Amino acid sequence: MPQPEVHATLTGAIAALFLAATIVATFWWMLHPPASFVERRAKEAETELERMVGSIIVVFTSEIASGHMMALAAKLARGERSDLLAIYVIEMPYTLPPDAEMPLEERTALDALGAAETIAKNTGISIRTEIVKARSTKQAVLDIAKRERANLLVVGDNREGKYVGAPLSRTIEEIAADAKCDVLIGVEGKHGRLLTQDHGATTESLSGKQEQ
Repeated sequence: MPQPEVHATLTGAIAALFLAATIVATFWWMLHPPASFVERRAKEAETELERMVGSIIVVFTSEIASGHMMALAAKLARGERSDLLAIYVIEMPYTLPPDAEMPLEERTALDALGAAETIAKNTGISIRTEIVKARSTKQAVLDIAKRERANLLVVGDNREGKYVGAPLSRTIEEIAADAKCDVLIGVEGKHGRLLTQDHGATTESLSGKQEQ
């Protein structure tokens, strides 16, 4: 019995290859579904956090109380393996030379930065500290942020008035407006310092000295 002849044409071969590719692609898509919107957003946020938290500077002054933010900054630095720098800016009046001694302010700065070092040590990370004398707090902070190539500035609470509902001080607004990096402003809540409640006396040293 003679065997039937099979005639292969170029068009048929192309159609067969296209059909096979479609089947393979369908199975691949079923086994590797596209990421959901939530998954994509989570990945983007994770990437953004890695970019943002590379170098962190925590800002202290006689008016800007950042003590309640120190523990958060330390945890961020530990989690992202970031450099952490705490600075205390002493704003020098124009009636004094730029490098004039100011014993009371310098002692307050040493106390605040010493407490910051304690929190960092308790968190298990290293920290650098620096006392800066400057005519302008805003300009000093921005200059150091540029020098350190900071990715994040952490600034505590400071209000124009003495009541809780007062707007934030002009210095903080200017730092946030002119900084070339992200700025995290920590406004203290009415019911305690949740971010530093585990650090006891260290918290009082960081914040209490600046409220005098």
